[in-house]
Amino acid sequence: MENIVDHPHSSDVQVTPAAPKPHASHASSHAARVVVVGGGVAGLEVATALGKLGSDCIESVMLVDSDSAHVWKPMLHTIAAGTRDLAQQQTTYLAQASDAQFAYQPGEMCGLDREAREILLAPIHAPDGRELVAGRRLPYDKLVIAVGSGANDFGTQGVNEHCFMIDSRRKADAFNQEIRLRMVRCMASGEPLQVAIVGGGATGVELAAELVQLAESATAYGALGEAAKFRIVLIEAGARLLPSFPEEIAEATRVRLQALGVSVIVGGRVSRATEQGFELANGELIPASLRVWAAGVKAPEFLTQLGLQTTRNNQLLVNDALQTSDPDIYALGDCASYTLPGKEEPLPPTAQVAHQQARYLIETLPHVLERPGAKPVGFAYRDFGALVSLAHYDAYGSLGKFGLFNGGVIRGRLAMLSHIMLYRSHQARLYGFWRGGLLWLIDLMNSRLRPSIRLD
Repeated sequence: MENIVDHPHSSDVQVTPAAPKPHASHASSHAARVVVVGGGVAGLEVATALGKLGSDCIESVMLVDSDSAHVWKPMLHTIAAGTRDLAQQQTTYLAQASDAQFAYQPGEMCGLDREAREILLAPIHAPDGRELVAGRRLPYDKLVIAVGSGANDFGTQGVNEHCFMIDSRRKADAFNQEIRLRMVRCMASGEPLQVAIVGGGATGVELAAELVQLAESATAYGALGEAAKFRIVLIEAGARLLPSFPEEIAEATRVRLQALGVSVIVGGRVSRATEQGFELANGELIPASLRVWAAGVKAPEFLTQLGLQTTRNNQLLVNDALQTSDPDIYALGDCASYTLPGKEEPLPPTAQVAHQQARYLIETLPHVLERPGAKPVGFAYRDFGALVSLAHYDAYGSLGKFGLFNGGVIRGRLAMLSHIMLYRSHQARLYGFWRGGLLWLIDLMNSRLRPSIRLD
């Protein structure tokens, strides 16, 4: 019996019946075709490492993504604010595929045929509606789903119609283009530019600080008459900012943001988004000409249509080998839900978790392919703490609860350096140590030679 599951919005995909294929013996006696869906932190690291591995047990590695380039997700707020240049920080999939010897296929996964072991890709359309590429099927022996997550609007009225989100490279760039247009209007008319951000987690907090830096730099370049014309409001429904951080860091962050001129509202649940701003549950209107939604995350909805076990946030449930309810399908990063033994809550959707899961699969999958049926050692997670960066003004970090650290707190230059090193480590894993180091040097040179914000 054929098991085909399509995305509900992928009616353009042409699905042809396929007879069941004897892939069980194929995987055990031949090199495997590994398909990685999603080019985020986890997906791109897996595709890069397995592509370079050159193992006899892996016939090919293919990366599938609907975008053309990768940006480290914790950096998206800097792209949105324009304090980092998108062209310098992105990794083009085609170039990376050539360097790391894997294949890249553009497209959006919209369905899964587990019987035939094929994924379904939706058609690719041009902006004017023309179909450029028809729907396709791609075969796999081992499938790795690492499609990440997006903002969760929690069903709040008006969010999709009136708010920007910055959970992808394209969305971050779209916000940056819009805010630069608004700055031109502000400069010409003298009207204030009011930006309201919903969500007091790391993304909202860091974006608010980057926008302060944008306002100061724009004023220095003459794009704003005075910094007071740029007003930033940060709204958090909970009792404090940064709920996943120690209270000491949350309070220090609030004080620092307010000192920078950001209006911080806690306990402000948004009931509706409009063209005028955000309406709170108590009836208060927070006026804003630009509205950003950065509250909560959820995995893509199509994951619930694949016939695999999922959570209410659309995440795929995985075991300690990061396998879904289908042992040939793995899930990593934000789109996967795994709860450590003895814990009540699943691991958080962070870049740290995604990287550790990627490293586990990179080390484990070749052994699984070489010795079919052998059970690998389960995934073990180590919490190294968390960092939040307030542009070039300040940074705070909570250390992991292990060894000598035991949950300590760092701030200032040490925290800033730690935040930088996370990104540079990611670059080194993609490009290698020496090339990654050269990219760091180029960034340092550009920071001295080029404008501090995007002006083009």
